[in-house]
Amino acid sequence: MAKQGPRAVWKGAVTFGLVTLPVALHAATERKDELAFRLLHAKDESPVDYKRVCHEEGVEVPWSEIVKGYALAKDHYVVVTDEDFEKARVPATQTFEIRDFVTATAIDDFYFTQPYYVVPASTAAAKPYALLRDALEKSGRVGVGTIVLRQREHLAALEPAGEALVLTTLRWAYEIRSASSLGLPARTTTRDRRELELALRLIDTLAADWDPKRYKDTYRDVLMDIIERRAAGKEIRAPKPERPPKVRSLMSALEASLRERRPAAKAAGRRPRRAA
Repeated sequence: MAKQGPRAVWKGAVTFGLVTLPVALHAATERKDELAFRLLHAKDESPVDYKRVCHEEGVEVPWSEIVKGYALAKDHYVVVTDEDFEKARVPATQTFEIRDFVTATAIDDFYFTQPYYVVPASTAAAKPYALLRDALEKSGRVGVGTIVLRQREHLAALEPAGEALVLTTLRWAYEIRSASSLGLPARTTTRDRRELELALRLIDTLAADWDPKRYKDTYRDVLMDIIERRAAGKEIRAPKPERPPKVRSLMSALEASLRERRPAAKAAGRRPRRAA
């Protein structure tokens, strides 16, 4: 069995049918090198603290006198006690029971939230772990069920990712907004075929294999440079924003884009995947 990494965030079992697979969950993502900021008083750069002030009395309220309330209407609250929250908590069964195996492509991307690596919890669990991983990969399906994490029930999907199984929590259906009220253009069969062909050719010139390391988050580096220059008393100059070129028509924009991309694609030795 592979060497354990950081401490597991959950230990339990994955079950499907009569098969039980003891596993542990490990966070698959991490936030690194984030810059932390503190609110300061501009006058003397002293830290500013938050205070809990009662709207009615205008006085600061200690934590011992604070309760949680749910707003039924404006200025009409129902107090919810710690006992009420305890009653609403879902029992932690320490089990992720796969209820359905659905086609992997059937779940829209915006349902997915937080991924976790699933690790076999014992040497004996390695064989059924590998069996489930390989069967999911071959079938093109993912296991969907519910799991209790941090005293909250989550919908989740279990899928293969290389040698690992990954469990990703999902948003519930009621959390997804419908796009029907956004006034989006309807699908049409009368689209200009020439425009579509040019768009497809442009996509081909930008075609590449997925490599996340190619993309850089420059925000932190730029902000850190600004902080260091300001601390050293150096002048800070903001780059002038580039204005997009004015284009008279969609067709001319597509044609201009292709003319610009052809030299770059040729230099990179990239071949279009779709015939022009």
